[in-house]
Amino acid sequence: MTHIGAILRPQLPPERFRAAARIADESGLDELWLWEDCFREGGISSSAAVLAWTERVRVGVGLLPVPLRNVALTAMEAATLYRMFPGRVVVGIGHGVQDWMGQVGARAGSPLTLLREHAVALRALLNGERLSTEGRYVRLDDVALDWPPTEPVEVLVGAVGPRTVRLTGEVGDGTVLNEAASPDGVREARRLIDEGRAAAGRSGAHKVVVYLMTATGAGAEARVRAELASLGLGSVPGLGAAGDAAEVADTVQRFADAGADTVVLLPTADEPDPEGFLRFAGNDVRSLVKTS
Repeated sequence: MTHIGAILRPQLPPERFRAAARIADESGLDELWLWEDCFREGGISSSAAVLAWTERVRVGVGLLPVPLRNVALTAMEAATLYRMFPGRVVVGIGHGVQDWMGQVGARAGSPLTLLREHAVALRALLNGERLSTEGRYVRLDDVALDWPPTEPVEVLVGAVGPRTVRLTGEVGDGTVLNEAASPDGVREARRLIDEGRAAAGRSGAHKVVVYLMTATGAGAEARVRAELASLGLGSVPGLGAAGDAAEVADTVQRFADAGADTVVLLPTADEPDPEGFLRFAGNDVRSLVKTS
């Protein structure tokens, strides 16, 4: 099953989120994703509001930067959302942008160690376990949630480099890949994820979510190319989608065929009509993508 999502970028002021969320809910979008980018909207506060304003669409938070958050707080907030909006919440965690983490005095000496410890503890707490641990970064003494989720939930982990991608297979229930992943990159990520899962003795399904830089309308191709170039990705083949709904759907299908379970359309930062982009993704693109 291929799911289609779109990202409500944090460049949009928060007072516009309500109208955008309702558009996403009324369209055919499966998922609406929010970012916790420094120093814009908070991921948990934004997602709670969006969930309350909507009835159907799943809401993903991608990603909560673990250096900013005590894992007990992450677990408390995530569990609250899971219980209030069962079946509609997707929570992802990640390293965070290291320069931003440095700005707030939270940069870790070993981001990989921190992410591992945080993910393991978060999954345990959300599973209703009582946990004591003394790691390099995560230290808990007899901690358990009073209100853990009432059913099993997934914790997704964001990754770019191969070591972190492999780690997501070891400690996560799914992986979030950003706009730097091509279809070939998704296939390679699947291989590394499987390595990590095998090393940890894990089995069962593992979700892969990938962001796809997307634009439609006048100048769409140029806008996508310009934004990818600004990210240092201008020479990477297979990235981005531009054009009408059929052209974007064809690109989405290539990512799905490569192993992506969810393809999340990422508008360019200069998208002139964010609400219109959500309608395009949900009403137009979604209907053209094979769902099974």
